[in-house]
Amino acid sequence: MSTPRQAVILCGAISPEREVSLRSGKAVASVIKDSQLVELNENILPAWLDPTKHVVIPVIHGDFGEDGQVQAACEARGLAFAGCDSAASRLCIDKVATKKVMRAAGLPVVPEVAFNGTQKPSAEKLVAELGEQLVIKPADKGSSVGLYVLNGLAEVKAALAEIPAAGQWMAERRIHGREMSIGILGGKALGVVEIVPKTGVYDYKTKYTQGSSEYLVPAPISADLTLRIQRAAEKLFAVTGCRDFARADLFLEPSGEFIFLEINTMPGMTETSLLPKSASCVGIDFATLVQQMVAPAFTRSQLHNTL
Repeated sequence: MSTPRQAVILCGAISPEREVSLRSGKAVASVIKDSQLVELNENILPAWLDPTKHVVIPVIHGDFGEDGQVQAACEARGLAFAGCDSAASRLCIDKVATKKVMRAAGLPVVPEVAFNGTQKPSAEKLVAELGEQLVIKPADKGSSVGLYVLNGLAEVKAALAEIPAAGQWMAERRIHGREMSIGILGGKALGVVEIVPKTGVYDYKTKYTQGSSEYLVPAPISADLTLRIQRAAEKLFAVTGCRDFARADLFLEPSGEFIFLEINTMPGMTETSLLPKSASCVGIDFATLVQQMVAPAFTRSQLHNTL
């Protein structure tokens, strides 16, 4: 008979999203019975984790958590863990690579120009290709870190001058429409949530500051459109190799067509987070959501133990 594993929730680590990760970790720990919450102060998997005793629940946003590092470390040591594996995590943190997969699958995405911080395109080139209203952001970071929302050649020039000469970046045509998000749990899409930021831009500060945005739960859209978004989100989840859970972000254009921005393999689990709101649309409360998010990891740990 297999020995029951203890859930070890990892949060924190070193990234711009550390504080949000700490909040998410505490929220998840509050509903997993007999779990151990571990605050990481370095981007290293704790040496004492034992695959015969523990199941890892990473709740690490940004670096180390979303880029496949913690997942790869768990895989190398035979530790069962919740969420996407290292390959899917590495893919999905790279917005440009993810868009290639999405386009190949026939999913709607916004045009972009990718570039390295050491070889920036001219503002004139970006405006010529994408128009005067642009968004520039890191191509391999999460949660709207380093987001520039720009209007006109002068603003584009100023942003390019400010961007550090390091890292991968991308410029996109700015979409004027309704911003939405949808969770996927076990391959099945949840409800569509509409985000209405009070500043007009859903950036890092707005995303994680209570009261900075209004959330319409569920989004006031037709049943047919909801179903189309759900089916497309499920396809996105599948073609990017995700498992257990994820969250997809999209815009609904005035024409009624929707465009995906990205898929997030380590969604926030704070009081303002979108995945819990998406789950609530279909009658799943926070505690039930967390339990369903981590249950497959415990199943994998038991299967591994019997091999």
